[in-house]
Amino acid sequence: MALTACGTRGGDSGGSSDGAGSGDKVVKIGVISPLSGDLSALGLGIQHSVELAAKQANDSGDLGDWKIEVVPEDDEGKPEVGKNAASKLASDKDVIGVVGTLNSSVAGPVQPILDKAKITMVSPANTNPTLTRGAKPADAPERVYDSYFRTCTTDAIQGPFAARYLYEKAGIKELATVHDKKTYGQGLVDAFSAEYKKLGGKIVAAETINPDEDKFSAVVSSLKAKKPKAVYYGGEYPQAAPLSQQMKAGGLDVPLMGGDGIFSPEFIKLAGKDAAGDLATSVGAPTASLDAGKKFLDDYEAAGYSDPAEAYGAYSYDAATAIIEAMKVSLKDAETVEDARQGTIDAMKDVSFDGVTGKVAFDEYGDTTTRILTVYEVKGGAWKDVNTEEFK
Repeated sequence: MALTACGTRGGDSGGSSDGAGSGDKVVKIGVISPLSGDLSALGLGIQHSVELAAKQANDSGDLGDWKIEVVPEDDEGKPEVGKNAASKLASDKDVIGVVGTLNSSVAGPVQPILDKAKITMVSPANTNPTLTRGAKPADAPERVYDSYFRTCTTDAIQGPFAARYLYEKAGIKELATVHDKKTYGQGLVDAFSAEYKKLGGKIVAAETINPDEDKFSAVVSSLKAKKPKAVYYGGEYPQAAPLSQQMKAGGLDVPLMGGDGIFSPEFIKLAGKDAAGDLATSVGAPTASLDAGKKFLDDYEAAGYSDPAEAYGAYSYDAATAIIEAMKVSLKDAETVEDARQGTIDAMKDVSFDGVTGKVAFDEYGDTTTRILTVYEVKGGAWKDVNTEEFK
């Protein structure tokens, strides 16, 4: 989870290779995430967490004479760039799995490319339900790609979880929604709104913004006129932070709440003092509250990465570990990585271990079986957990 102390600002260790010896056989795990641009803080945390998992697996010798190399590819948070990254990795005969993507909108074009190459894909961050359960995830779920899995819960859980918190625990009966028109943001708001209205809540305004803008005066004026008691936002921190700041400056002094896309120290840095009281949900229990999570954070800091693990570090570490666990089965008698690709996909269905985020296992659709989430609030210039529970 996002903790400002979970990585040092020193030199990187790990990089794209974990040092296979001359007698070792190389197997590669790719990473597709935004390594540049507005979302790079999240993407670099994903990359380094995978590198940590690979390094520890190599040090353990559990894969025999196979050594893992990590191959990071920058998708810039853009679907077309992500598609090109997937094609590059798919053409590498030594790639057996990929951790990524961050954005659900990028996952869409990436999935079929990796699936065709029989490369296992495990996302630590995609939350749109259609990626695993098809066009009608609630009414007629149907698995889309057997090669796709995720360690995070979906918007079908995260949105309603937030709605219940605001309505039942915070006592907010009227609010407004805003989303950025992207797959993740719109899906999150849709899931939130359905549950909030079912509980009896009233949505007094439903606005959208453009994801490439940071001036929201017209939206703020429209929201202020409707006098909501809170604003629920679907999107990521580069837009959520200025929206929160401009809401308060414009006289709409109410909490902004979002999903895991805003749960980053970067949100607080960008929003400044106006972030106080804002809320976010994120998947799982706080990493530092679990013994395995504490060890992960300590190991990450000791590795000296120049970027913090951020919101998805622990889930990326578990995603990489899940692929490695499957590789222990698929590589056992394989001569080449390509020989083991389908076997890795097949072995994923039986993967089950105690990860740094809790129990890691997948259901028949490739979704995580864990349904624990946490609400965080900005207090004293940092995210503080205020409510953790299993969604039922």
